[in-house]
Amino acid sequence: MTGKIAVSMMCADIAKICETIKTFEENDIDYLHIDVMDGCFVPNLQIGVDYIKQLRNLSTIPLDIHLMITEPEKKLEWFDIREGEMISVHYESTENLQQALAFIKQKGATPVLAINPATPVDVIDGHITNAEVILLMTVNPGHAGQQMIPQMFEKIRDLRKWLDNTGFNNIEIEVDGNVSFENAKIMRDAGADIFVAGSSSIFHKDMTLNENITKLRSSIQD
Repeated sequence: MTGKIAVSMMCADIAKICETIKTFEENDIDYLHIDVMDGCFVPNLQIGVDYIKQLRNLSTIPLDIHLMITEPEKKLEWFDIREGEMISVHYESTENLQQALAFIKQKGATPVLAINPATPVDVIDGHITNAEVILLMTVNPGHAGQQMIPQMFEKIRDLRKWLDNTGFNNIEIEVDGNVSFENAKIMRDAGADIFVAGSSSIFHKDMTLNENITKLRSSIQD
């Protein structure tokens, strides 16, 4: 069994976007990962609603929309959420997490609960029945190209153990942050299922997209 790949579109060359997406489709990439940042929840601005709408017209690959924004429950309507997509909202971003996750599920999308590196795993306890995937940030959110926080390998293991021991073994773990070829293998062994791949793997400059995809897939096989 192989883990799933969600390519980080913030790392894609906009001038080659159609060619890039065609390569992803030919290689059966699982998701296009879209980082939405508001300059408030994280200190950066990245990708807006119009870009997401246009991306849907360019590809049939499901979107994995990662909302790094404050009070996402008030803004979910903006994104015209589609069936089969994954939508991540952060535990730290709202006091109405249950409302946000329920709205996503109602739209036929997969509700994803995201937590930052400093947030303990046990915070998900009261929300786990509303989520189908847990997104672990393995770097502090807001910027691409960061080094992974080493303690996050153990956090993946702890989360996988917690999910399995509490009867939620069907919930997948997504990891986001410095998912290099080397780190991805360790993450997979620790229990990760979905890998957000950016500049340290899929868009690595030393090889082609096809070569990078093949290499990453070999890293996340069981």
